[in-house]
Amino acid sequence: QIELLFGEGKKFTMAPFRVHYLLGTEGSFSVRFGAGVSNKNFKKAVDRNRIKRLAREAWRQQKSDLQQRLKGKNESMDVFFIYTEKEVPEYKIVYDAIGKAINKLSGMIDLKQ
Repeated sequence: QIELLFGEGKKFTMAPFRVHYLLGTEGSFSVRFGAGVSNKNFKKAVDRNRIKRLAREAWRQQKSDLQQRLKGKNESMDVFFIYTEKEVPEYKIVYDAIGKAINKLSGMIDLKQ
């Protein structure tokens, strides 16, 4: 499935993340989320894990609107956030960026028809 997401999926940048997404990968409603951080930019695993933990928490708190739209259209979506900056962010920056990305993804669902 990951090959489909990065091969056939689309992407956009919502600083400090690059967002890869694939709409309609299955016949029924589902949302799958992932987050990644480059070990080239962050040598310490604790830093990489912290950023991923912040991203997962921000996603968990804001995903409900996206899930409702997908459920209403009986669509599925795979989403993967890649952190692109070189410093460990504050939670507010991550929260705001993921919120904006979710709004953009919601708009993509409406455009698909």
